[in-house]
Amino acid sequence: MRAIWKGAIAFGLVNVPVKVYAATENHDVSLHQVHEKDGGRIRYQRRCEICGEVVEYKDIAKAYDDGEQTVVLSDEELASLPVEKSREIDVVEFVPSEQVDPILFDKTYYLEPDSKSTKSYVLLRRTLEDTDRTAIVQFSLRQKSRLGALRVRGDVLTLQTLLWEDEVREAAFPSLDEKVRISAKELEMSSTLVESFSSDFNPAEFTDDYQEQLKTLIEAKLEKGEALDTEETFGTETEEEGGKVLDLMEALRRSVEKNRDKKSSGSGSKPSGSGTRSSTRTQKDDAKPAEKKPARKAPAKTRKGA
Repeated sequence: MRAIWKGAIAFGLVNVPVKVYAATENHDVSLHQVHEKDGGRIRYQRRCEICGEVVEYKDIAKAYDDGEQTVVLSDEELASLPVEKSREIDVVEFVPSEQVDPILFDKTYYLEPDSKSTKSYVLLRRTLEDTDRTAIVQFSLRQKSRLGALRVRGDVLTLQTLLWEDEVREAAFPSLDEKVRISAKELEMSSTLVESFSSDFNPAEFTDDYQEQLKTLIEAKLEKGEALDTEETFGTETEEEGGKVLDLMEALRRSVEKNRDKKSSGSGSKPSGSGTRSSTRTQKDDAKPAEKKPARKAPAKTRKGA
């Protein structure tokens, strides 16, 4: 990993020099746009609406338009703002960790000690662990003032940027104002269903089915071109039992029985639940009829399938 920023955590008179690294990365297969007829890449040009010339990226500046006037701001002018020059991650307060609403979490960064002595880094990490507190911080990164949360993950301090309060929409849905009566039996059956799906969360047990299938499709396309038969590659999906409207209690009862049958069959697979997910457990639900080819590693270079 390569550090994207250097600075220091400052709380009181204590400074903790750190390097900042992006903690996550995108695993999606990279696709680009082409002309379907001949496979030629589609390129977008930055063309000025006034003079009609194509503008190079180095000559592009940011601007604010109030509807009547346009104020052009150069990179140098933006970099001159006092907050942009700061290299401090300033601790504002330490709060109970449960008070930080997860909906505020944005991007996560790892913090590495940037000093020969790691004592202050370890002291801060240990303090956060022992007090079960999260440090709320303010800092500037990439021409933006940021709000963040310092947390502990294993032996590493993490910095999670937080959304500002006015960036979170209010969930105002009139349908939620409707008074609904939930019977004790319905609640008991629902709790039984939840218990049948109970497990310890392990992210490694989940995989991104879409990306795996996309890799399989790309490799099959490379091998067979336009002769590709998608049903042969992925099998034929069969629709699950449907069309019959069940009342809530009947739906809960059937769900509990279905999950109990799966467990008693000795398949050992964990239930994947119902509905469409962007990621599902690695061990597939027995209800899926079609057996898929194992996804093979996508080639480093691609060529046109046709």
